[in-house]
Amino acid sequence: MARRLNRLLAGALGALIVAGSLAGCSTSSDSANGGAADGKNPEWKDLTFTVGEQSDGIVSLIKESGAFKDASYKINFAKFEYGPPLVAAAANGDIDLGMVGAVPPITAAAKNLDFKIIAQQAPYDATKGLEGIIVPKDSTLQTAADLKGKRIAVPQGSSAHGLVLSTLKSVGLTPKDVELVYLPPKEGASAFDSGKVDAWSIWDPLQEFAVQKGARVLVPGVPPLDYGNLFYVGSGKTLKDPVRRAALADVLTRISKAYAFGNANKDAHIKAIAKDSGITEEQAAKTIEGWRYRLKWVSPETIAGEQTLADNFFEVGEIPQKVDVTSTVDNILPNGYDVG
Repeated sequence: MARRLNRLLAGALGALIVAGSLAGCSTSSDSANGGAADGKNPEWKDLTFTVGEQSDGIVSLIKESGAFKDASYKINFAKFEYGPPLVAAAANGDIDLGMVGAVPPITAAAKNLDFKIIAQQAPYDATKGLEGIIVPKDSTLQTAADLKGKRIAVPQGSSAHGLVLSTLKSVGLTPKDVELVYLPPKEGASAFDSGKVDAWSIWDPLQEFAVQKGARVLVPGVPPLDYGNLFYVGSGKTLKDPVRRAALADVLTRISKAYAFGNANKDAHIKAIAKDSGITEEQAAKTIEGWRYRLKWVSPETIAGEQTLADNFFEVGEIPQKVDVTSTVDNILPNGYDVG
């Protein structure tokens, strides 16, 4: 009974968090005069889609690019601090789609949540990583092997969690050889700044903030430890509705055009990231090359890479069951689609 009550309370809290995000970050992008979509797909005119986002500038890029100016449906945005809550919201039907790192779909699949990977965000340059394992400026740690016996803060189930596991495996260590301190990003920042942990696995802009204050990158999140792919996940409920599914594919193609606009207009993308995340344009400019992505159909090669990561999570006991990544993929874009 206690376990059931805890699940109910957790679900209620999650719903409140999503509702708050929608109230605070909602924006509409419907066409006042209709357009091509109205003539081709009149059944879409009463639809509304909620897109989960994580401050990568897409909200402002969509406005600047006009990517949705002739769409007959409406879109709203819900902001999330990191990936696992976003995937949970998609599985619950609170949002229709959203972008996350490589790990949240794995941990969500291990819990049998109702979602699918529907598209891939591939980096133009995977060596321009947006995350890393950082240590304080006065740390004596010099290599990944030095992490043995240390306390590492990391958001559980995030891409940064995957970086930690891959890093440990690369030097012959397992999670049992360190103390993983699972903390959401903001709490992780506090623990790192106060010296309660020896290292922190985290992404930009939080990584960049820490580095500017003197922290040092011990392990950069670049291949082969971190292959840099992001994914769009879709709500199972939305994907099972033929009309909403078809419109969702249109949403994704328009989002890809907004990213393409940002890639072609660096200054506009810098301003968009700064506006959506609250950091300065100078700070956004330092990491802008890492934010250049193109939206793609999920290829067999990408699925294989994701499977390797999923197998690592299972082998070290970080997820309760083995995940078949192929079963989590539902490409709604045309075979070979690649725009950005």
